[in-house]
Amino acid sequence: MAAPPARTVLVTGCSSGIGLAVAVRLARDPQRRYLVLATMRDLSRRGPLEAAAGATLGDTLRILRLDVTSDSSVAECLAGVPGGRVDVVVNNAGVGLVGPLESATGPQVQRVFDTNVFGVLRLVQALLPQMKQRRSGHIVVVSSVMGLQGVVFNDIYAASKFAVEGLCESLAVQLLQFNIFVSLVEPGPVNTEFERKVLQEAEKSEFPGSDPETLRHFRAVYLPAARQVFRTFGQSPERVAQAIAEVIGAPRPPFRTPTNPLYSPLLALRFADPRGDLGVRSFHRLLWDLGPRCLTCRCCRRRVTPV
Repeated sequence: MAAPPARTVLVTGCSSGIGLAVAVRLARDPQRRYLVLATMRDLSRRGPLEAAAGATLGDTLRILRLDVTSDSSVAECLAGVPGGRVDVVVNNAGVGLVGPLESATGPQVQRVFDTNVFGVLRLVQALLPQMKQRRSGHIVVVSSVMGLQGVVFNDIYAASKFAVEGLCESLAVQLLQFNIFVSLVEPGPVNTEFERKVLQEAEKSEFPGSDPETLRHFRAVYLPAARQVFRTFGQSPERVAQAIAEVIGAPRPPFRTPTNPLYSPLLALRFADPRGDLGVRSFHRLLWDLGPRCLTCRCCRRRVTPV
């Protein structure tokens, strides 16, 4: 019996990190189940992907240009898809933003939503007609635990991921009628250049418009705590890529896949208290307990001694 034809998988944001790891893992599938279209906005950054792809380059892996923030780029990319068919799309391209909300500029916020939300929406809208017509397809979105639980000083990024979660929850119900699956993959911190760059930019920024007390908390508590979280809980992009590959290969793909079990107790707080106070206060204590020195907690007027 002949093997089924390879499924075409389009992956966004493949110049580094999770996208690169997903593309290479799928392209190296021993059963050759996938033809991977690894896309990136800037093809001059294709070097690391080409090196990692090795013999799969030009065989089970091809590189295309795609800027998810541009309608014309999406149309041009899809016009170059072999056979014009995409069976699976992995929406991985993303932008981060860390810091006090008051200092976030309109262009910064727009950039996050243009990529993280409208980028997903733009590509899914372009692919849905063909998927509905053949009554098959799989939409995978790399979300985040911050799409389920907001994290202090990540307000804009968390908002973008909450938006994506709502979009996918709605789509998942209606698309089952067409035999199209929607899957959210929700990593915690991942040790990639993406995360390192976001924190490095935050360390150098002056954050104009923010008050001194908030800046003091951000620099003295949040940034050291964030680095500690990455050291303690951070996953490799290869581990997240493995989870994504398992989702894509599942006969009946799950809707949600958190990749880091260490976050399960924290996410459970969201559903343990319908009022939400338990999660807010628990995260407040957790953040300040990871701080580098004693600070006065303005919420309860007591001394909090970080460990």
